[in-house]
Amino acid sequence: MDSDQKVPTQPKFMRSVLDVLLNENAWRTILVQVVAVLLALLIGAILLLISGANPIEAYAALFRGAFGSPIAIGRTLEKATPLIFSGLAVAFAFKAGMFNIGAQGQLLFGAITAAFLGFALHGLPPYIHMPLALLGGALAGGAYAYIPGALKAYRGVHEVITTIMLNYIAINITDYLADGPWKDTSPGNVVARTPNIDPAAVIGNLGPVPIGFIIAILAAFVVWWLLGKTTVGFEIRMVGLNPSAARYAGIKVAKTLILTMVISGFLAGMGGAVETLGVVGRYQPGFNVGLGFDGITVAMLGKTNPFGVIPAAILVGAMKAGSAEMQFASGVAKEITDVIQALILFFVAADVIVRSLLRMGKVGEEEVRLSSGWGKQ
Repeated sequence: MDSDQKVPTQPKFMRSVLDVLLNENAWRTILVQVVAVLLALLIGAILLLISGANPIEAYAALFRGAFGSPIAIGRTLEKATPLIFSGLAVAFAFKAGMFNIGAQGQLLFGAITAAFLGFALHGLPPYIHMPLALLGGALAGGAYAYIPGALKAYRGVHEVITTIMLNYIAINITDYLADGPWKDTSPGNVVARTPNIDPAAVIGNLGPVPIGFIIAILAAFVVWWLLGKTTVGFEIRMVGLNPSAARYAGIKVAKTLILTMVISGFLAGMGGAVETLGVVGRYQPGFNVGLGFDGITVAMLGKTNPFGVIPAAILVGAMKAGSAEMQFASGVAKEITDVIQALILFFVAADVIVRSLLRMGKVGEEEVRLSSGWGKQ
């Protein structure tokens, strides 16, 4: 071969994808997640038997309700979309060693801000109105997440405490706005809700696939790139691993903690905005309950990996979308899907049980580190 002949090389993105596909530890982690889901479904089958239902018929109905038709698939992806955003929000905060339980409150602020921008602005073309409302909701979530981030960075207040309290504040503020200054005053309306958003602000579908789901997938790619391919992402991960060592290396820990929480809240707020603009069409208290908290399940099931969050959200979304069909076809309580979801989270969180069954160690796997301690940075 001539010395000046260039050897063809693969693009960096393709090399990164191949590294993931050929990573033995990654496949072992996936195996643990799959077994955790199967164990949860097995115990769920036992519970169904105890309740007098046929597990095969019940799970078949659950599958039909989630994937049995294009409409069912669209409904599953619709349910999964805000879960991807909230899961990314929780996972992103994990990378800096923080536990953002406030994704629910941040999502609510994103949802109601998007609703306000959706109904208050008129005459804008869709290519301006929809992105503006979406961005406004995301920024509202990020701004609300700044509060626990700043308290953690400058006063050492633990983010678990502040985010839990801020969730209740967000619920009450959004309820007040929906039943007060932003209430739908159309004749005959007596419930707390905002007016319908302008048609130019609506996020539509591409066939059975919600456009919001596509936006969520793009957000996962951006988070993966930010965490793995940028200096900011490196600093976030270093702070999560060891704040003291990161500070010694010249990383501004306080700034990084705040930035991480703001981006986490930005993602949660965008999830709320997509739910308003693409599903509900307005803000109404109670329509977004639990989406932020389910993000914790999704993040744990996805092992805080941006790409792992996607199938985890689809799984949880499928259970939510198919639970009604399972209830009608088999006569079981709808809450059984919540029990199965809790069991999945249990086996994923306590994966030592699954690993002992598989006789598998934890070599080379990244562990979830929730916090550096109470009042510490």
